[in-house]
Amino acid sequence: MSDLKVKVPLTEKKFVVTMIFVTSLFMFWGIAITMADVLNKHFQQTMSLSKFQSAFVQFAVFGAYAVMGIPAGLFMKRFGYKNGVLLGLSLFAAGAFLFIPAANISSFAFFGIALFIVGCGLSTLETVAHPFVASLGDQRTSDLRINFAQTFNAVGTMIGPVMGGFFLLSNNVEGSTDLTSVKLLYAVIGTVILLVAISFSFVKVPALVDPHVTSSADADAVNVDFEPGKKLFAHKHFVWAVAAQFFNVAAQAGTWAFFINYTHEIAGFSASKASYIMGAFFMGMMLVGRILGTFLMRFIAPNKLLAAFAVGNIIMCIIVAQGLGMVSFGALLMINFFFSIMFPTIFSLGLKNLGSHTQQASSFISMGVVGGAFFPFLMGAVADRAGVANAYYAPIICYIVIFMFAYKFYKVKH
Repeated sequence: MSDLKVKVPLTEKKFVVTMIFVTSLFMFWGIAITMADVLNKHFQQTMSLSKFQSAFVQFAVFGAYAVMGIPAGLFMKRFGYKNGVLLGLSLFAAGAFLFIPAANISSFAFFGIALFIVGCGLSTLETVAHPFVASLGDQRTSDLRINFAQTFNAVGTMIGPVMGGFFLLSNNVEGSTDLTSVKLLYAVIGTVILLVAISFSFVKVPALVDPHVTSSADADAVNVDFEPGKKLFAHKHFVWAVAAQFFNVAAQAGTWAFFINYTHEIAGFSASKASYIMGAFFMGMMLVGRILGTFLMRFIAPNKLLAAFAVGNIIMCIIVAQGLGMVSFGALLMINFFFSIMFPTIFSLGLKNLGSHTQQASSFISMGVVGGAFFPFLMGAVADRAGVANAYYAPIICYIVIFMFAYKFYKVKH
């Protein structure tokens, strides 16, 4: 029986304003991540890059997670959730503003630095926001709460490609090396994020109860540390969550990075139209999956739903790799539907009953996102040599690992 069959609220009234604000952060990094996928294609055109070379965009963003994950966790533990959010937003804005000099000198390496700093900001926000949202209520609804917040991340992933397509790809002239549109777009993004940071600095966050110090509590309802002396990496479900998150984001980053290429080369759409399709339909499928998945988790244990979705994506990848025109394109859209619950569900399952280790564990699970830094290179290399369709065989191994975590290794042992 799922714990979520117990009737408990999504959050408490005193946390509503904080919940709304922190949830909005999920949307902002959704925009940033998918904007990078549009940049991938835009840099192929304006800077004459191969698919393998353009994968450096994803490497810069996701590679930052490996560098910033632990420092962000330590900062959060020392200075609290609110200051962690402010640090993440500040880094995000700083990286966005660096796009201006990068565009002025037309340097892909400089863009890489700017993207890396943006990635540091996103890593900090993800490290902080997930345990922050999880702490805003009963642990039995932490899966629901994180999936609810991730629904707005899905909205952001829809906005990102549409914005990128409109500003970067729609008016792009073949052979043009003009980067003015990149400079202006990221100047606006940096300004918006800076204003959000200033606004959040005035939000009063209610005192959060640290459940692992509660002397008498329902072990199913709060984040109880059953064995206070047990080291973090002795918790096998956490270790497997880190591995599952690594492969999950690896598959996601590769799939998203070459979606526009696949839609253009296999389905026959123009690059600019492919970016709109990415936002409206591809990312729309993720939103649908998040909404449906959040609903289904009231009746189906999160790990079982995660296992079913992993199997679904193995099947979809096989169909996509066949390159069967619109049939394979339809399967490509469905990949994002099955992606929908993976990141937040792996995250919340990995944090279960870690007590005093929760914040540190959040850092390591966030660092698992570094998988997205390397996998696009692999898929890009395959795409350059054997075609973009065959590159979609690669993510299958990722979904096998996720399935194993969801089927067997998610269990909290104490």
